[in-house]
Amino acid sequence: MYIQQLYTNCLAEAAYYIESEGEAVVIDPLRETEPYINLASDRKAKIKYVFETHFHADFVSGHIDLAKKVDAQIVYGPNANTNYSVYNAKDGEVFKIGKVTFKVLHTPGHTPESSCYLLMDESGKPHAVFTGDTLFVGDVGRPDLLDGIMTKEELAEMMYESLNKKIKTLPDEVIVYPAHGAGSACGKNIGKETFSTVGEQKKFNYALQDMAKDEFIKKLTEGIMPPPQYFFEDARINKMGYTSIDEVISNNSKALSIQEFKTVLSKDAIILDTRVADNFEKGFIPGSVNIGLNGQFAVWVGTLIDIKKPLLLVTEEGKEEETVLRLARVGYENVVGYLKGGANAWDGKLDTVRSITAEQMKIEMTNAEILDVRKPGEWSTCHLKEASFLPLGDFPKNLDGLDKEANYVIHCAGGYRSMTAVSIMKNHGFKNLTNVYGGFGAISKTDCAVVTEEVTA
Repeated sequence: MYIQQLYTNCLAEAAYYIESEGEAVVIDPLRETEPYINLASDRKAKIKYVFETHFHADFVSGHIDLAKKVDAQIVYGPNANTNYSVYNAKDGEVFKIGKVTFKVLHTPGHTPESSCYLLMDESGKPHAVFTGDTLFVGDVGRPDLLDGIMTKEELAEMMYESLNKKIKTLPDEVIVYPAHGAGSACGKNIGKETFSTVGEQKKFNYALQDMAKDEFIKKLTEGIMPPPQYFFEDARINKMGYTSIDEVISNNSKALSIQEFKTVLSKDAIILDTRVADNFEKGFIPGSVNIGLNGQFAVWVGTLIDIKKPLLLVTEEGKEEETVLRLARVGYENVVGYLKGGANAWDGKLDTVRSITAEQMKIEMTNAEILDVRKPGEWSTCHLKEASFLPLGDFPKNLDGLDKEANYVIHCAGGYRSMTAVSIMKNHGFKNLTNVYGGFGAISKTDCAVVTEEVTA
């Protein structure tokens, strides 16, 4: 038996490859198929099944393309109604590859069709459970993604039953392999580890503690941040089907001349500049939004960019196709093309961003308002005493009421999100903006006054 977790940091997503005696299963694959096909080929194995734990909302799965290319069967659990051919397994149904077996555990709660796959080893002993978004390390899947079809309380009640009857009854030594790690918006506060055991989760995961159903529902449904705007569209795509990834990359990776770029721009397109912040600040096409490939690119695109708007790309040289692929992973396929030659090819005036060090910020604080654009959990744990909280995830609606002529110094945790915030604020008419190199990580090493959770309690 061979198990490999294929983890993608920018999406905090884990796919899995499991193999026995030359037969393999892939669980929750990303949009691109090569990693799984190449892995099976290198190991001289045949992918027999593609298991899906549920209709993913945070990325477009590669299950359809992968199944076609390797002649595998797509398997969902009960209640998964699709517009393409799949096998809907029954609760408790068993699938065999080589000398190991998988048992389907229908675990509704995150979604009605959510299912886990329990792997039994060669001796028939439970070895691992692939939990999708039902169970994470330290958390469980959010119950609010059905957009009015079912209430979060109804789904939370289902989750309570699933956890108590299907997950907590498994042996403590069974390995837990979830679909996501820290940074994913599919849970409230997912732990940093990408796998655990049932026993560990029964000790430390709040959702697996003994409690009454009403208490569980309250705990699960309180404090949930609004989902990124693209979630509902991605869930629809995964349910209805999609254009093959090869076709998407071919159609969207078009080099545009300056005139072609300007023509599309005049038709309400968005310029997405995916360069690192340090390069973006030195010169960018006015109106660009900077979301760098070097961070949680797909998540922030999905949070801040309208999925229906046409996109024009400005990238580092050689990063054009990677940008198109990573956009397609989260369902952004309306890419008209990229500017040939990048920002340096632009024939007009480039805009710039002023950045300062944390030490310089101490000097300028008296003449500027400090904006902290981190997440609520980061802010509540520790923040600058003089700062105002303006989370990037709520841009641009939370810019209303700010003085566009005032001086603002913007920081995040490390400098990635603050540059995105600055680029968006510039597009909304703010003139006097300064970014802080190194963000709060650098600021916390100065003697600036910091408010911690302990102080405010």
